[in-house]
Amino acid sequence: MTGGVVATPHTLSTRAGVQILQAGGNAVDAAIAACAVQGVVAPETCGIGGDLFALVHRPGDAAPLTLNASGRAGSGVDAAALRAAGHHEIPRGDAGAIPVPGCVDGWVELSSRLGRLGLAASLAPAIRLAEEGFPASDDLVAAFRANAAELAGAEAAQPMLAASRAGSTVVRSQLAATLRLVADGGRAAFYEGGPGRAVADAVGGAITPDDLRRSQADWVEPLSADVWGATGWTVPPNSQGYLAVGACAVLERLGWTDDPGDPQSWHLQIEAHRALAAERDAVVVDPGRVPVDIGRLLDPARLDAVAASVDPAAARDRHAPALAAGGTAYLCVVDGAGMGVSLIQSNFHGIGSLVGAGSAGFLLHDRGRGFTLVEGHPGELAPGRRPLHTLSPTLWTRGDRLAMVLGTRGGHVQPQLVQQLATFVLGAGLDPDEAQARPRWTVEPSPVAPGLPVPAGSRVRVEPDVPARVVDGLRKRGHQVRPTEGPQSGWGPVSVIQVDDGAGWRLSARDPRVATTAVATA
Repeated sequence: MTGGVVATPHTLSTRAGVQILQAGGNAVDAAIAACAVQGVVAPETCGIGGDLFALVHRPGDAAPLTLNASGRAGSGVDAAALRAAGHHEIPRGDAGAIPVPGCVDGWVELSSRLGRLGLAASLAPAIRLAEEGFPASDDLVAAFRANAAELAGAEAAQPMLAASRAGSTVVRSQLAATLRLVADGGRAAFYEGGPGRAVADAVGGAITPDDLRRSQADWVEPLSADVWGATGWTVPPNSQGYLAVGACAVLERLGWTDDPGDPQSWHLQIEAHRALAAERDAVVVDPGRVPVDIGRLLDPARLDAVAASVDPAAARDRHAPALAAGGTAYLCVVDGAGMGVSLIQSNFHGIGSLVGAGSAGFLLHDRGRGFTLVEGHPGELAPGRRPLHTLSPTLWTRGDRLAMVLGTRGGHVQPQLVQQLATFVLGAGLDPDEAQARPRWTVEPSPVAPGLPVPAGSRVRVEPDVPARVVDGLRKRGHQVRPTEGPQSGWGPVSVIQVDDGAGWRLSARDPRVATTAVATA
């Protein structure tokens, strides 16, 4: 295919992105439109009460522009008080679990710096769907039904709770009014107006007017590593994205070759991830508190050392990262001029905190649960800090040309899924359709907390069409392997667009694990 391409987790989000491209917008305009629609039609994945990260390639640039629009903890949070109350982790719905939402700041920064049509044009499709209604998906109905008791008092949840079945029309007029405020008045209308006051009220004043006046969006230096003839780029901590790019570079150093029937090929993929990911919970914290030099996380010498720690014959005993649930939407856009956007936006635990922002029409995320209550830990909850984020968008270049945009939802397993797709496309030379069809693996979270004895071997789940020879071979190498009963919708949807502007083509493929996911051209 040629021209513009949009890949998102929902048909209506993809359609909105295509409409904006056809109206003369660029990839950034289209990505904002798709993101805004996703938050309207799939609030079980994302919304304006959550956070956003993005990487943007402009043709000719040596590195992508990289945006961290993740919110900071409010001035009134108190880790000591939570510990004194007997909590060992931050409760869902507590003020400490709800940082300032960063999404709107992310849209404003992206649109003002890089967009062509303006924010109002990008938000128009979302406003229209929220006002006129859209058909509920199976996922939306299931998610809100499962949390109906907890959401009963949240005004923002009522339109979704009223959807009795898939296909029921959902109208979100309160959210439409808030989106219109943002379209007309930008960040001030949201953070310093009625929606911001609703956020502060929802957390009992733990988020203050000064917290809301401070922009949650920062342009940052991306991290990168060279692998398989390309350069992989991602957002630095507090994102865990470096684990995906770094594991690919480690895998290349291990001499990996593609053979889906060879357990050794699977073993090296798994161990490349585990070797790097063992450090995640200590490293992926607020950028100002990362205990190592952020710029050297993907340093070649550091990756050499990680590769040297891998035993090619057996699973090493290592801690896995702690469990972190996901409620996330990843989408990517490449326009006809070659601009590419890799964007991810999230509520965290599915619907998020289950706390609504009054009558503003949206639910608040609970990304603050990425903080720890361990006293003195670099990721400890404290005012003004950003929490650990599972969000792991990537963008890949060859020289100054875009090669691929790639990402997924999936909580703590996001880097594992991104690693697998990048490995298959760049390392094995598969096209995206073939790569999406390959069975996937994930490493289960560590069953014990860091600081306790390291668990033996690894605990791995694999999709059911993995050959029995591979399962047996992994077990012989020390992996505790548990096949799933079917393809895993939570291990995706991966969205990917592969680009070769020199040859004049773009390739993409929808992830078959999630029914709503869609790819379309403009």
